[in-house]
Parts: sequence; structure tokens; C-alpha cells
Amino acid sequence: MRLSDIIAILEQIAPTKFAEPWDNVGLLAGDPAAAVSRVLLTIDYTKAVAAEAITTQSELVVAYHPPIFEPLKRLKAGDVVFEAVRSEIAIYSPHTALDVADGGTNDMLADVLGLQNRAPLRPAAPAASHYKLVTFVPAESVEKVSQAIFTAGAGRIGHYSSCSFRAAGEGTFFGDASTNPAVGQRGKLERAPEIRLETVVPIASAAAVIAALRAAHPYEEPAFDLNQLAVELGGRGMGRIGSLDAPRADVIESIKKGLGIPQLLIAGPIDGRVKKAAVCAGSCGNLLGDAISSGADLFLTGEVRHHDALKAAAAGMTVVCALHSNSERPVLTRLASRLRAAAPQLAIAVSAADRDPFEIR
Repeated sequence: MRLSDIIAILEQIAPTKFAEPWDNVGLLAGDPAAAVSRVLLTIDYTKAVAAEAITTQSELVVAYHPPIFEPLKRLKAGDVVFEAVRSEIAIYSPHTALDVADGGTNDMLADVLGLQNRAPLRPAAPAASHYKLVTFVPAESVEKVSQAIFTAGAGRIGHYSSCSFRAAGEGTFFGDASTNPAVGQRGKLERAPEIRLETVVPIASAAAVIAALRAAHPYEEPAFDLNQLAVELGGRGMGRIGSLDAPRADVIESIKKGLGIPQLLIAGPIDGRVKKAAVCAGSCGNLLGDAISSGADLFLTGEVRHHDALKAAAAGMTVVCALHSNSERPVLTRLASRLRAAAPQLAIAVSAADRDPFEIR
């Protein structure tokens, strides 16, 4: 199987376009045309995991945390990325794309708690993708202009193409002595029957569409508007919040069992019931305020700062910290299952050498 085929599967599971803008996701090293038969999944691409990849003859490592995060100034022998390239081991990172994905890292944590009626703790602010183009064309030129802008990329809505709205009206203009109007005369107020033509344009295609409009339109200076369209909230975002009804002590024990760890760091009350809870994998102190304002009784994450824990406790919320990568690692088993289902010809393994750098003794 080609690496490019596996990347396509990973993109379906966790589309990288939904990753946080500061993140570095996708293929970090490797040849998309290379053949891959063995895949190793890990949270961190450490030297121990790199050695495991060589021992297991894995051609691809899916490392949740990107081992290339900030720009590299040098690569030398012994560096894990250098050795991966030299050994022709590709590295792919899904990171925050997997966090926000359906069935991804944060849904895994929500399942550990048994959250019902779940939603993103902090909904993503979706990016605009389309303009609405409005222009005014003489009736006899509408088809010519329409086809030109459709060919350039306008007018597509879902599985439909050549989509537009047209309404008849009257346009007015006064051309000065330097003009050469296609309709009427310069130096005279003219009235002309026109068609108001509206269509949608992908933002990425706007320059090409406007160029096509100008080339096909009979007027010297065609009038047009580009209005950015509002976007629907896609339901994606960081963390999860939902409802449950269980004693705090039982919830804490279910977290240990669900994450497969014997200890947790807990701040805040340990008695009473949890009616509403929030989760966020990794380091999520910046979402603590969202959890408090949402009325969560408990916040499950990997780590928070000392003063954030004090803030939560003062608000009467229990913070449960599993350590950073302990809150993420169980998602690897889920990811492995989804990859096996999509590509049964691949040998897929979860790293045995990968572990959180901290231990509680």
C-alpha cells in the first residue's frame, strides 16, 4: 500500500484542515509514493520508539505529538528525525486534528466518563470559505458571462454546478469624455436593461473568477460586489462537555480504569455527585475558564498549572489530571482499529515503548 493511500485514510479520520493553526500536522517526513506494509502508532516519537520502529520494520510511524514542531535549524546523526529519514521511516502527526475529530482524542475521554449530550467545550470559530458574487450584465451577454465565471470556479453548491440567481432590472450610468461605453453614449445619462446575476465563489477561486468576469463582460468597467458569506457552525471544537449523574468517587475510579492508570492528581472537592463534566486531552489549562463558566462539576485533562488548579477548587470544581500523555494514549488503540478496518492489508501496532515521561511513585 502506498503512503499516500494511508494519508488519505488518516485525513478521513482526522482532517488536518481542522487542526489548530499553531499546530504542525500531516506528513512530516517521508515519500508519499513509498510502499508501506507496517505502521507503528505512538504518542511521542522518542529514541526508544524509533528503535522499536526499526526492530518491527515499520515504514510509517503515526506520532500523535509532532516531532517536528518548530522550524529545525539543523539535523545531525543521532537525532530521531534524521535517523527516521535515513532509515526511510515516514512520520505522520494528527495531533489537534485528531483531538477535534469525531471519535478522536476528546471523544475517547468523554467515553471514559460516559458523557451524554456532549458538545465541544470550546466550539471552533469556522473559517469563511465562500463569497457571494453579484454583478450586472446586459441580457444578451448573461450566458457568456455566466459560463465564463462557472468555468473559473463559481456556481458550485454541494453536488450542483452552474448555480445562480437572475433578476431583471435597470442600470444607469454617465460616462465622461474618456469613456467608450458598450451601450449608449459618453457624456449622457444612460439607462440600460440589465440582469442582476448572483452566484457563489470559493474564496480561493475569487481572483480567477473576477478575471473571467472582466474578460467576458461587455462593459469597460463591470460593476460587481463580493460579499463574504456567513458559515455554519460545524459542531467541531476543542474538548467536550456533557452530562452524567454519578458520585465523584465512582467517576474517579472509572477514569483510572478507562485510562489504564493506577493514580490521578486531583484538586477540588472529592465528595458529592457529578452532574456535568468537561474533558480535554493534554495540557488544557486555557480551557479551564470554559469548563467553569459552563457549570462543569469535574474537569478531566492531562495537566494544568498550580494556580489554575487553585482557581478550579475555589469555584467548587474537581480537576482530575492524568498526566499529559496518559490522557491521550488510549486513543491510539481506537486509531489502530479504524486503520485496520480501512486497510486490513496493513500490519498495525501500538508502540510498547511509548509512555509518559512522569511516574507517580
